[in-house]
Amino acid sequence: MSQTTIIPHSQKPLVTRTYPSSAKLKGSIGKAKDAQQSWKKVPLSERIAIGRKFMEEFQAQVPDITLELSNQMGRPVRYSHLECKTMLARADYLLNIAPKALEDSVIPNYDNTGNKRSIQRVAHGVVLIIAPWNFPFLVMINGILPAIIAGNSVLLKPSPQTPLTAERIATAWARAGLPENVLQVLHLSPELTEQAVKDPRVNYVVFTGSVKGGKAIDAAAAQSEAFKGVALELGGKDPAYVREDANIDFTVPELVDGAFFNSGQSCCAVERIYFHESKYDEFVTKFVEETKAYKLGDPTNPETTLGPVVSLASAERIRKQVADAVAAGAKELISADLFPVAKERTTYVAPQVLVNVNHSMEVMKEETFGPIVGIMKVSSDEEAIELMNDSPYGLTASIWTSLNSEEKFHELATELETGTVFLNRCDAVDPSLAWTGVKNSGRGVSCSELGYDQLTRPRSICVKV
Repeated sequence: MSQTTIIPHSQKPLVTRTYPSSAKLKGSIGKAKDAQQSWKKVPLSERIAIGRKFMEEFQAQVPDITLELSNQMGRPVRYSHLECKTMLARADYLLNIAPKALEDSVIPNYDNTGNKRSIQRVAHGVVLIIAPWNFPFLVMINGILPAIIAGNSVLLKPSPQTPLTAERIATAWARAGLPENVLQVLHLSPELTEQAVKDPRVNYVVFTGSVKGGKAIDAAAAQSEAFKGVALELGGKDPAYVREDANIDFTVPELVDGAFFNSGQSCCAVERIYFHESKYDEFVTKFVEETKAYKLGDPTNPETTLGPVVSLASAERIRKQVADAVAAGAKELISADLFPVAKERTTYVAPQVLVNVNHSMEVMKEETFGPIVGIMKVSSDEEAIELMNDSPYGLTASIWTSLNSEEKFHELATELETGTVFLNRCDAVDPSLAWTGVKNSGRGVSCSELGYDQLTRPRSICVKV
């Protein structure tokens, strides 16, 4: 059996990859286990040096990656290099903090026994990373780099939509001198993925994707002969609240980009906005005008600023969510005439701003993962917070207000049921901060020093003296 990647904008095949047999998959897991036994003994300084070399080798591939990435998942080529740039910056940060994140924690002699106590960070062993297609390089580096630097071996299963991204990363690590089988790329069917998750030799699983997919991975891990950890980075329905004292001219372009970058195909994209009633009309008018400036089209064209969504199925699901909202009373503010390429039975979905929306509509409650945003009017901070929390998801949220109201921001932030709260920014991942979600947005953490904690286990040492 095999998988074929379909180019989103042309619907033509790009590459085909063959699945391994069940026996070959078992063999790959065995090789990973054996390789890890040697790799964990390599001094941390040498592992970090290989990580630095990996960055150099990946940088050398960037000119060839940009168009390749656009053809795999549809992002305009003018933006593709930005993911590579951000990935390398994130890798640099994770390498910089590795010595501190992985050092032993020495426990003070608080009870005067004289015993020497410390807590070590120990590699799990074999880590299976199941990566998504929407920001493949960024998400993969969050798991791959700390896992490898901590002394694990990695089995990397990329999305069938972006198989070449994993191969690019593996090539860079190999050229950097990473020992054979410490990192293996596996193109797997759902059945083979389940087999890998259940294999008792796989010690930890990192999954990024849908809630449905996360539940399937969690269920498979529970059926394994061996207990194992599972980290789940899932969906979002991320809200923004614009208070009456916010700078509208600054806020509008920031939120438009937060809603529509990557065609809205980001777990932390802004999908719903709550604006104070005092300046609601002004905000909506400017938001619509900013949205109209997008150029929807072929992502390989340097002039294009908004590409297609990833698949025909995704496009149809997004259109249905909008149509259902309109049928229930929502109003579309962007004319279809502005984006003639956006037609039925294509992957081109025009950006859309919806008003007259409410929480009885799926478009305000369930993840859209497309260039659609709903805007609601609110009369108070309390109403905004209640609506922002009225969601099965809890990934990020943003509040937009005057810097003179920072104290108020912190007060409101404590009421939000999300993993990250932004002030006057959105749709951004700072590698020094923990990336985590609550509710249906998953569990576990990546980035920051806590990302190393996730990919290691503690071992306590007590020496009686």
